[in-house]
Amino acid sequence: MSKILVCGLTNVETTVKIDKFPLDYCPIDYSFFGINSYPAGVGLNLALAFNSLSDEVVFLSMVGDDSAGKVIKETLIANNISTDYLLKTEYSAQSVVLYDKEGSRRIFCDLKDFQEKDFSKELFEKASADCDTLCLCNINFSRSLLKIAKEMGKTIACDVHTLSDINDEYNRDYMKNADILFLSNENIKGKEEQFLLSLKDEYFSKVIVIGMGKNGAMLYCRKDDKIYNVPAVKTREVVNTVGAGDALFSSFVHFYTKGFDAYKSLQYATVFASYKIGESGAAKGFLNENDLLSIAKQIYK
Repeated sequence: MSKILVCGLTNVETTVKIDKFPLDYCPIDYSFFGINSYPAGVGLNLALAFNSLSDEVVFLSMVGDDSAGKVIKETLIANNISTDYLLKTEYSAQSVVLYDKEGSRRIFCDLKDFQEKDFSKELFEKASADCDTLCLCNINFSRSLLKIAKEMGKTIACDVHTLSDINDEYNRDYMKNADILFLSNENIKGKEEQFLLSLKDEYFSKVIVIGMGKNGAMLYCRKDDKIYNVPAVKTREVVNTVGAGDALFSSFVHFYTKGFDAYKSLQYATVFASYKIGESGAAKGFLNENDLLSIAKQIYK
């Protein structure tokens, strides 16, 4: 069992099923069983995914002293994840996700004042002392922790999500410090390989992965200085693609931390992400490791 620290956003997410994009104006629409609210956010998505894969999770986040915060804490407790490293704020973050039957989505995220806050360095040092890998999400309150993690000699994993410039100022700190770097191809479609080569020349990550949705994922492994393509797989019907990238990232980190090579870790991660998007919520639909390996065995014969 690996011990993995996650520092990232937690919010309450409301998903709304719509017919199609673009959304036509209508004063009211009835969507029976099409609207749901769950605790989510990148940090919580990762924590619950690692928990499902039987890792020991140390979860750091900021949670409001409000009804949403209460639900978030109850979710963590129900999954045996400690709430000892949650910093209290006045309000919890919230998001609304519109998604259609094709799996396309539009996310509205209200971070309140989280981008103006820093996480406690003392609490972080205590929490990370005996962790194998540190997943530091690209939200501002984890930024100051990157330097501390690097000085501690820890393996740092970061997902910078959508990116169109390798010198992106907001994400540069995360790219500069990440041993494991993930991103999406949403803003670089058709230019993935060129972008990947530019990233590996500019930064020093041991592994870089670009998630490409239905086209799978592209992997650069510095150890053998090669680029690999891992095709997408289908394990069940797609309901909502929100959270797919978080699932890919968390599953990869899980297997890579356990000692699997980067290519095999990404194969398993594609299975994990494929199964996850058969659910509507970003923090739902996670396989356990045994079921994941059982499905992967049938796919990768």
